[in-house]
Amino acid sequence: MDVELAEIRDFLAQHPPFDALPDDVLDRLPSRCSVSYARRGTVVLSPGDPGDRLYLVRSGAVDITDEGRLVDRVGAGGGFGMSALVEHVPARYAATAREDTLLLELPQADFDALVAEHPAVAVHFAATHHGRITAAITQLQAPVRGSAVLKTSVRELLRGEPVSVAPSATVAEGARVMTRAGVSSLLVMQDGALLGIVTDRDLRRRVLAAGVAPDRPVSEVMTADPVTLPARALALEAMLEMTGRNIHHLPVVEDGQVLGLVTTTDLVRLERSNPVYVVADVQRQQDVPGVVEQAARVPAVVAQLVREDASAADVGRVLAALTDALTRRLVALAEADLGPAPGRYAWTALGSTAREEQGLGSDQDHALVLADDADPADPWWAALAERVTEGLEACGRPRCAGGAMATNPRWRLRLGGWRAQFGRWSDEPTPDAVLRAAIFYDMRAVDGDAGLVDTLRAEVVPMGGRSDLLLAHLTAQAARMRPPIGFFRGFVLEDAGEHRDTLDLKRGIGAVVQLARVHALRASSTALGTGERLAAARDAGLLAAESATDLSDALELLSYLRLRHQVARVAAGEAPDSHLDPRQLGSLDRRHLRDAFAIVRSAQQGLTSRSPQVG
Repeated sequence: MDVELAEIRDFLAQHPPFDALPDDVLDRLPSRCSVSYARRGTVVLSPGDPGDRLYLVRSGAVDITDEGRLVDRVGAGGGFGMSALVEHVPARYAATAREDTLLLELPQADFDALVAEHPAVAVHFAATHHGRITAAITQLQAPVRGSAVLKTSVRELLRGEPVSVAPSATVAEGARVMTRAGVSSLLVMQDGALLGIVTDRDLRRRVLAAGVAPDRPVSEVMTADPVTLPARALALEAMLEMTGRNIHHLPVVEDGQVLGLVTTTDLVRLERSNPVYVVADVQRQQDVPGVVEQAARVPAVVAQLVREDASAADVGRVLAALTDALTRRLVALAEADLGPAPGRYAWTALGSTAREEQGLGSDQDHALVLADDADPADPWWAALAERVTEGLEACGRPRCAGGAMATNPRWRLRLGGWRAQFGRWSDEPTPDAVLRAAIFYDMRAVDGDAGLVDTLRAEVVPMGGRSDLLLAHLTAQAARMRPPIGFFRGFVLEDAGEHRDTLDLKRGIGAVVQLARVHALRASSTALGTGERLAAARDAGLLAAESATDLSDALELLSYLRLRHQVARVAAGEAPDSHLDPRQLGSLDRRHLRDAFAIVRSAQQGLTSRSPQVG
């Protein structure tokens, strides 16, 4: 090998994906490359040019633009022209030398031969750089009006120094301090360290109602080790913490020092259409019609979040918290009518609600996990399930067409029964079993004894991860969830029915969810959220870091487009769905959507190429 080819080989060996190729392949590759030079300002590639070669930057830098907008900057070791090359279509982006640049060019035929022998190269190059999708998400989520009030930092909400007492102060002294300061909560501190918090609700419930003497130390009635937020946290994060934990006060800390408190009142001042406010109103309702009335406010909350720059992931968390609040109130009202439960139990969410990734119009998926000493045949459980399900339906959550609800006796089982059920799904994964496993592996406690669900998932997730047959079936199912994009990158539209000429975004979203579920099971991870599952697969070495990022970004973009579409339909008086007319999108959004679908399709190909086949 001459000196120049040896230098090219050494260069390739330093950069992915070539650094993972066998030595003999690396030895042959330089002779297939040509070298070109582009002076600063030279247009290397224009939209519409043949996508017949892979460009690698050996030195210098190249700007990738889409209709004049910078979407990527490629430096030494980076490549461009990949998406057109992989899909055998003309180039869609312009590539311009930002400075004097030396390029390596690998022709189409040689690239095709390389990826046929080494699929990991195709996985690496099939999708455009994830930064392009990230940029698209940023553009999509630009606030429609004003400042993003839900992205105000909690530091900006602080209105004064923290009001505190020592743990030895009496309850009476603490109450007087709160009264003088005009606050509804009090920090309990010693030598600058936060020990606990006492609220006016604590004084009512833990002192007056419990008959505690006012001369007792405040440390006896405080909430010890309260949840805190860093000063850099956003108001949106404070809102999510308060909503998820059903608390109304959050101490704000910086470098170990308490700066003050953020309250629900502070957040309500930001925006009355606020999930914390809605949850508080739900909890005050004394009958089902009142809960239903509060549920009608949920679409407006989602619309507000979309307008105010919240991500799809954050909106999913808020929607899940609101659904949890509605469910818990319906459970409490049912228990008030039916009497005490005849045993320990957990009301669980399944599917997208469990993953905290639901959109508007999501249907119900839930189950009951009973303690082993409870009797599943007791009619109390069926009555509870029907009342809560009926209430959620009145709140706008349709019943599951497949019957994955606690109203189905099959999904009201003791802990031991659930273990056996998951065992059967792992050992004998029939088509129905695979479908059920895909729903029920996404299980989260909403009300009752959460420990029952934690125990169950800690046992059955590794069980599924050890079942090669179940994993093979789930992998095949993931491969069948084809995103609506054709071989030549054209959208595949519905061709009949009420959704004719639209894209079903749920197909792309569902594919990412299933891919992440398979990877998480292989990693024996009990993570629930799709993003957390992708991260777990990455940390376990089952998924390349770039692929995990690409899939997370694709999920965010698809989910955000769906939410924006659903909000628009609700505003027009129509039912929310996942069917988007691509003609309603601008050219850039359509291209970014194609990029997201291409990422998903590439990940599916990479998964199936590494997985055992179902016999």
